[in-house]
Amino acid sequence: MNIRIIPRLDIKGPNLVKGIHLEGLRVLGKPEDFAHYYYECGADELIYMDAVASLYGRNSLVDIVERTSREIFIPLTVGGGLRSVDDIRTVLRAGADKVSINTAAVADPELIQKASRAFGSSTIVVSIEAIKHDDGSYEAYVDYGREKTGVDVFEWAQRVEELGAGELVVTSINQEGTGEGYDLDLTRRIAESVSIPVIASGGAGSVAHIYEAISEGSADAVSMASVLHYNFVKQRSVSEEAFEAEGNIEFLKGKWGSLNFGKIKDATVQEIKQYLIENGITCRYQPEEAAHA
Repeated sequence: MNIRIIPRLDIKGPNLVKGIHLEGLRVLGKPEDFAHYYYECGADELIYMDAVASLYGRNSLVDIVERTSREIFIPLTVGGGLRSVDDIRTVLRAGADKVSINTAAVADPELIQKASRAFGSSTIVVSIEAIKHDDGSYEAYVDYGREKTGVDVFEWAQRVEELGAGELVVTSINQEGTGEGYDLDLTRRIAESVSIPVIASGGAGSVAHIYEAISEGSADAVSMASVLHYNFVKQRSVSEEAFEAEGNIEFLKGKWGSLNFGKIKDATVQEIKQYLIENGITCRYQPEEAAHA
């Protein structure tokens, strides 16, 4: 099996943002810049997630997806605010290859079945945002981790597969943005209970964590944000004036070389793949081939 490395780009308005536990979103730059760089570096796929779509009941990424799909030729998954088959059709026509649904799927599970029948199961990804409670149980959350559902994560994962989803993105809200590693128990238990691919998301702080998500978490693919984003922002100069009206721009006010990224040990896509290969994990493209694939 070839493991996929999938950068995740969370987007608010026109900007790429990053938070911790899906909160405290800070502007990092324009998503198109990051997406193009990751594509050139050999990312296997990209995930675009509208971070505020559920608040407004709509996905606002159509323009960004259209621009991105003209220049990037790897699968693009788009999520956030997709509430109907028509919404899904719109982003697919804009250039997305797959869609990720969460809030609408929990509210109306039959949407998964309708969408998979209309577009094929390989096009429908269900996002599971999980919080681990003190008693060890895992509950599914919606609205970008803002609202609890009372739904057991593991029961939900199995039902999602039965309804026709082709893939799962499993995000640990407890770990997301912390740099402390993935929730390996969460990912492994879901991966062992379903037959569709599982993408681990939330918590990567080093290439070793990515390896663990595969070797111990049984993930079929790994999504990461901070590890890659912080590497990229340190390499480029951004005019903070271009973002003055964009909310929290603390990252842009700092000098990249002096920014403290806490527990995050940043890396490139090539470095991640090289580490995995050296540790016996087969990637979709070898690092030296990826940029030309």
